Amino acid sequence: MSAGRDEILDAALQLSEDDRMLIAGRLLETLPEEPPGLSMDDPELEAELERRSGDWEGAVPWEQLRDEPRQSQ
Repeated sequence: MSAGRDEILDAALQLSEDDRMLIAGRLLETLPEEPPGLSMDDPELEAELERRSGDWEGAVPWEQLRDEPRQSQ
């Protein structure tokens, strides 16, 4: 981030929770509803999701993942 953005962020973080929520909401209103390049109507995304949902070879069962101790990164 640039110095100006850092200063704005630092100042915003000093505000009350209500004020931060108001600012966050106003900022979100200025953004597009879907990020560019991501759309659930995209045929390529649909094909990739379908491919991944059928790719179970080598998958680790949820029960095993849940029971393993977390490794810190």
